[in-house]
Amino acid sequence: MQVVIAGASGFLGSHLTDALSGRGHDVTPLVRREAQAGESQWDPYAGEVDRAVIEEADVVVNVAGTRLLGNPHSTKYRRTLHDSRVVTTRVLADAVAASAAPPAFIAQNASAWYGDHGDQVLTEESDSRGDAFMTQVARDWQDATTPATEAGARVCVLRTVPVVHPESLTLKVLTPAFRLGLGARLGDGRHYFPVISLQDWVNATILLLEHATAAGPFNLTSPDPCTNREFTDAFADAVGRRARLAVPAPLLRIGAGKLAPETLGSFRLVPAALEALGYQFQDRDVREIMGRTIARA
Repeated sequence: MQVVIAGASGFLGSHLTDALSGRGHDVTPLVRREAQAGESQWDPYAGEVDRAVIEEADVVVNVAGTRLLGNPHSTKYRRTLHDSRVVTTRVLADAVAASAAPPAFIAQNASAWYGDHGDQVLTEESDSRGDAFMTQVARDWQDATTPATEAGARVCVLRTVPVVHPESLTLKVLTPAFRLGLGARLGDGRHYFPVISLQDWVNATILLLEHATAAGPFNLTSPDPCTNREFTDAFADAVGRRARLAVPAPLLRIGAGKLAPETLGSFRLVPAALEALGYQFQDRDVREIMGRTIARA
């Protein structure tokens, strides 16, 4: 298959590119610098992408977006976080829609789309609630795929939870503290904080990419969602330390600003749509994920 990927140099994109190439797919990364052999240059903020490259693709994938690590109190940072996801998706969706035979479109998104639902189990049929910043970003992000859907393209929206791997932002930030015995739950730790292993994220995305008919939203999360306390305990056990500390919720709200709902909100996602397609998870719960991940670190 001919696969075009935006964000191919990032954490998720690079691993997805390697896996697709290993399966014999022809991958063309979209790059903003001068293109080298096998690449295609684009400028999403100018609305520029080589329509011929999109026209020839079987699947277009967007996993572009700035990292979540930044100053949540900065208007510029929040705007960049929003536009790096929404603008790139809109440009690609428009290009897909303009194709004579629209390719499939696999569009990254976030579990924040749902908003805080407490203990409610969230399938792809659940609603989106609240006005938290990242929830609004995720709504705009999904809405940006509309041109491709309306043009008849097969569109999959990946509502992704934090992806756990030694290279992931989550582990890069937290591992040093946990190894020193300074791991801490967030607030009371009772809110749901689902995760997925990198291997399952890649394999599930490839399943959707290669599938002939799969379309709509998909929760990319392990089948057994954990609370923040369970995540913290599993992380601490994996590094052979204890985690007895807690970051008070009021302090988190001050420090995280408009991103606080993403650290204290409860997202009890399950991968109902993926499992309906027959996907078999390699890491089904947080202890399997953390045990395997830390062993590789």
